Amino acid sequence: MKKIGFLSFGHYQAVPGSLVRTAPDALLQTVELAVAAEELGVDGASVRVHHFARQLASPFPLLAAMAARTSRIELGTGVIDMRYENPLYMAEEAAITDLISNGRLQLGLSRGSPETALRGAEAFGHLPGPGQSDADDARERTAQFRRAIGGAGIAAANPQFTGHSNLLAIEPQSPGLSERIWWGSGSRATAKWTGEQGMNLMSSTLLTEDTGADFGDLQAEQIGIFRRAWADAGHPGTPRVSVSRSIMPLVTEQDRRFFGLRAQADNRDQVGNLDGGLARFGKSYIGEPDLLVEQLAQDAAVAAADTVLLTVPNQLGVDYNAQLLDSVLRFVAPGLGWR
Repeated sequence: MKKIGFLSFGHYQAVPGSLVRTAPDALLQTVELAVAAEELGVDGASVRVHHFARQLASPFPLLAAMAARTSRIELGTGVIDMRYENPLYMAEEAAITDLISNGRLQLGLSRGSPETALRGAEAFGHLPGPGQSDADDARERTAQFRRAIGGAGIAAANPQFTGHSNLLAIEPQSPGLSERIWWGSGSRATAKWTGEQGMNLMSSTLLTEDTGADFGDLQAEQIGIFRRAWADAGHPGTPRVSVSRSIMPLVTEQDRRFFGLRAQADNRDQVGNLDGGLARFGKSYIGEPDLLVEQLAQDAAVAAADTVLLTVPNQLGVDYNAQLLDSVLRFVAPGLGWR
């Protein structure tokens, strides 16, 4: 059985046709969609994190609200740009949110992606150290965060208050959270690093490299490299792997009106330049359910992953997106053995 979740970018803008016109709309509707998804039997609810954009940003208040309204569904991020984060404050927020959720948090982290702001993390007061790249900085902040949520001593105690000078850990601690950290990987090299570090792998509809292979095949290669690196590093247990896909079953007339014309235009991978290099973007799956089952059965990365995150068109509102998730669960998932 494969876990099925949704991933919302949380766009909001007062444009024609949008039901998510303001930031409160985006936040409150994300909570309501998590509630509806849990009722449908969806396994996970994740949010994308962007700064300086009309999308979801600081995720922990939102995740805590989602946790308070649900009881079973996994709650996560896909992904937090670690360049913007204070690792110790983030460790406190993450532990608090995980405790509220009773251990359901699945945190996706990464170096980040192209954004609207130039040097946005520097505006937050975060600069890479001397000789460090952005990637180095993000990885160092991630290591600090992981040590903190793992209970490592961080700051020396004040003997006047504690009677000792031992190192104090961040509080609160949430047992098991350190095993539920994912890294958003866009290449085979970062997938190998992720496995070596003992984090779960999160791979989206974008790879920051191109070999000419189909997107699903290249991503499946990435997953294989990750799992071998995990095993070679001697980490215990079985790591988890998620992939993101846009899957739009055309079941109702409303589905066809919204997405029917895109079925032909978006049915192939796209290759373009990103951050000075070639990148491959995965295709969207749009069509009648039987056709989607046939196409997805050929997607090697989907077959290799244990979790599929469905990217949802959040601006169409809670009711439509709940119906979209229901259509995937009812008409697509059974034919692929996901349910």
